[in-house]
Amino acid sequence: MTDTVNAAPPAPASTGTPVRRRTVTPTRVWQLAGPFAVFAILFAVVAILTPGFVGGNGLVVVAQTATATLLVALAQAIVLHVGSIDLSNAAMALFSAILLAKMLGPIGPVAPILAILIVGLVGAVNGWLVAYTQVPSFALTLGMLGILQAASLVVSDSTTVYVEGNGETVTALYENAVAGLPMMFWVAVLLAVLLWALLRFTVVGQSLTAIGLNESGALFAGIRTRPLKVAAFAISGVLAGFAGMMIIAQSGSASSTGLGSDLLLPAIASAIVGGTAITGGITNPINVVFGALTVSLIPIGAAAIGIPPEAQSLVYGLVIIVVVALTTTRGRGVVK
Repeated sequence: MTDTVNAAPPAPASTGTPVRRRTVTPTRVWQLAGPFAVFAILFAVVAILTPGFVGGNGLVVVAQTATATLLVALAQAIVLHVGSIDLSNAAMALFSAILLAKMLGPIGPVAPILAILIVGLVGAVNGWLVAYTQVPSFALTLGMLGILQAASLVVSDSTTVYVEGNGETVTALYENAVAGLPMMFWVAVLLAVLLWALLRFTVVGQSLTAIGLNESGALFAGIRTRPLKVAAFAISGVLAGFAGMMIIAQSGSASSTGLGSDLLLPAIASAIVGGTAITGGITNPINVVFGALTVSLIPIGAAAIGIPPEAQSLVYGLVIIVVVALTTTRGRGVVK
């Protein structure tokens, strides 16, 4: 007879891989809160040195200045997230603004949608070429930058294009305020929150993160990397189109050398100051909001405290270097 009294009980069935608990460390806290902390400190310094900056319209001016920069920074961040770069999204924003200025009069409320769709398509073309022809994104989008600059000159006849009708369709975003700040800024913040939710809670967003962290690994895991790269560049184009709409909302006109013509470097700086990893896979669009506010505050604050114009570029560059050193993520695999 088999002895069953001393038999060992069966081992419990495995429930899968152990759940990794997130560890709260000072580094992780800084990565999450650093961009906001840097903006708050910089704003406090400016407020102390120039009390009238806060009492007047200082914060409103910062928000107005930051809006287009923020949208282009978000456009840059989503492309950086998949391990690429887009040097043409600022030019897309300006091209979109010129198209919108010309179309608002004839077709009214349809014009913003059409302008955004056009540059969204340009972004998708960028993504398709990067994904399916393996042309490096830096070289490809540098070429697209030149094409868009030429297209802007042709469409605008090398002059300033003024909105000739139906301007209230977009100017309401600039003229109306919520909590004291222009509505166009809150629209940009809302888009940042939606982008954060996409990356954080959706399968598409998690797949984009996987591509940025390790594209080869994502491919072996069965992720369709090429269509997702096209989608990332298309989203970048759409966000650039929104930036073009904000340019028109603020100025009522557009030109190849006017408002928005210098967005590229501030937008890249805003994305990186906001904690976006240039190696891909690590992006928090909400922190990019504070990155854009910080980058926009630097020259305004420098002028407010009396730094001469010839020295403002030097201060701007030094502050950007320090802030990036403090806020950038230096490694892959950090959970957002």
